[in-house]
Amino acid sequence: MSLSELRRPSNGALAIAGVVVCAVIWGTTWYAITWQLGTVDPVASLTWRFGLAALIILVGCALTNRSLKLTRAQHLAALGQGAFVFAVSYTFTYAAEGHVTSAIVAVVFASLAFLNLVLFRVFVGQKASREAWIGATLGIVGVAVLSGGEALRAGFDARAVLGIGLAFLAVLSSTVGNYFSWKGQELGSAILPQTGWAMAYGTAMLVLHGLVTGAQFSIDPSPGYLISLAHLSILGSVVAFLVYFAVARARGYALASYISALTPPIAMLVSVVFEEARFGWTALLGLLLVLAGQVLLSRAPKVS
Repeated sequence: MSLSELRRPSNGALAIAGVVVCAVIWGTTWYAITWQLGTVDPVASLTWRFGLAALIILVGCALTNRSLKLTRAQHLAALGQGAFVFAVSYTFTYAAEGHVTSAIVAVVFASLAFLNLVLFRVFVGQKASREAWIGATLGIVGVAVLSGGEALRAGFDARAVLGIGLAFLAVLSSTVGNYFSWKGQELGSAILPQTGWAMAYGTAMLVLHGLVTGAQFSIDPSPGYLISLAHLSILGSVVAFLVYFAVARARGYALASYISALTPPIAMLVSVVFEEARFGWTALLGLLLVLAGQVLLSRAPKVS
C-alpha cells in the first residue's frame, strides 16, 4: 500500500463525515427557523430560502463553467425532486410544527431511512443488508426515546394527531423526492445542476402555492431574520443538500437519510447552549441508540 493510499480517506469515512456535516448543519436550522417565526408567512420564508439557494448553485455553476443543461428526462426528474423534497415536504413540515412541537416532528422524520429502504426495495429492487435494516430501525427507536417525554406532555388530542399526520406526509414526500433524485442520477445528471434546478422548480411551486393561498410575500429586514435566512439558504440548503445527495449517491439513500435521526440530538445540544434547555437520562439513552444505528448503517454494504 502506497503512502498516498494510506492518506486517502475511505469512501465509508467520507460518507460518515458527510453525514456528520449535514447533521450539524440541519441540527442548527431548528434554532435558526425560530428567528423567522411570527413575522413572515412560512411560504414566503421558504420561497426566499430555496430561491436564494437555487440562485447560488446555478450562478456558481455558470461562473465555474459547469454545464447547466439537462435532458428532458433529467429535467422531469429534477422537477419531481423539487416538488417533493423542497416544496411539498417543507410545506407540510412547517404546517406540522404549527400543531405539535419540533421534537415530535423529529420523531416522525426518524422513519425516513426506514421508508427509503422500503421504497427502493419495492419500486427499484434494491436489496439492503440486515445491518441497514437494523440500523434504520434503531434510529426510529432512539429518536422516539429521546423525544418521548415531550411527546407525552403534548397529549395526543385531535390537534396532535393532525400535526403527526402532516409530519408523516412530509416524510412520505421526502421519500418520493429521494426516488426522483435517484432517477436523475440514473439518467446521468450531475449533482450541482440537478440540485440547482430542483430547488428552482421547488421555489416556483412555492410561489404558485403562495399565490393560490393568498400568502403575503414580505421580508423582515431585521438582522435576526436576515442572518437566519443566510444560514438556512447557504448552509442549510446549498451546503447540506449537496453533501446529502453526494452521500446518497455514494452510499445509498438510507444512510444519507439517517441524518434525520442524528439531527435531533444536535438540535438538543443547540437548545441547551442557546435556550438553556435541560434533558434527562432518556435523552442520553435515545442518543446512544441513534449512534448505534448510525454505526450499523455506515458499516452496511451499499445496496445492490
